Amino acid sequence: MLSRIASSLFWIGRYIERSDGTARILDVHLQLLLEDPWIDEDTACRSLLGVMGSEAPDGELAREDVLRILAVDRSAPASIVYSLGAARENARRAREIVSTELWECLNTTSARMPRRVTSDKVHEFFTWVRDRTALAVGIMDSSASRDEAWHFFTLGRSLERADMTARLLATRSLTEASGPSWTTILRSCGAYEPYLRTYRGVPSARNAAEFLLHDRLFPRSILYSVTRAVESLRDIEPRLERAGVSDRAQRMLGQIQSELEFRPVAEVLDDLPAYMSDIQDATSAATEAIRRRYFPENVAPSWIGDKG
Repeated sequence: MLSRIASSLFWIGRYIERSDGTARILDVHLQLLLEDPWIDEDTACRSLLGVMGSEAPDGELAREDVLRILAVDRSAPASIVYSLGAARENARRAREIVSTELWECLNTTSARMPRRVTSDKVHEFFTWVRDRTALAVGIMDSSASRDEAWHFFTLGRSLERADMTARLLATRSLTEASGPSWTTILRSCGAYEPYLRTYRGVPSARNAAEFLLHDRLFPRSILYSVTRAVESLRDIEPRLERAGVSDRAQRMLGQIQSELEFRPVAEVLDDLPAYMSDIQDATSAATEAIRRRYFPENVAPSWIGDKG
């Protein structure tokens, strides 16, 4: 496969997942700012922008500023509209590989993206973004052959999903005691009902963190996402050597996978933001290793202050 095509498919997967993850995080935290009068809005907004890898502008910040920067600002690399536009542009570059259905889905989504979102339409907008990204992923999963094209797409999605779940967990400490509850965090990534079926009880910090970090069956857990990325790398280029692993990205992701499997969740909770920052650093380093190995002529797109 041409490196140009591989790069486009990888970043289509990442940008689609980035749009979905950003919509989920914003939906939770903007609603929290609206409902809780005790939260210092400026501090919370700056913290959220920091977690999302976006620089905060000067002056007092309100939820409307965060919505503009992270949702509809076409010049901000961390925004939803930027990510969906970039996914569509990468699909255009790989048009000979991308199916007509996926191209039409991304093209329509980009064309219908609003330039502003009113306060009474915020939740509706985020729901629309999640529906459109789910449609794009569903088209790819239901109609694409499990060849290199699908594996590069899935590799991009898996790395971005691990990064976005880490960012979501990092927001748990943004507003200290009045921050989002673990129930809210679980709901924001579609994990609340699967969690209840697994633990059969009210979410506790230990169990909720364990589910989102270490669960091997839930597709949005960091361990599941990293494991899927490792499997895609193995399928793209099967290992031939008899000892060790020569691929740098696979080694780094394998180390994350091992640490997630064997590190007690109690140790993670002791300093959750720092550990999530380490996860983001690792996914960023793995992305750079993949770029150098498979599409070295392309510069990897990045967020401002990118950690993944």
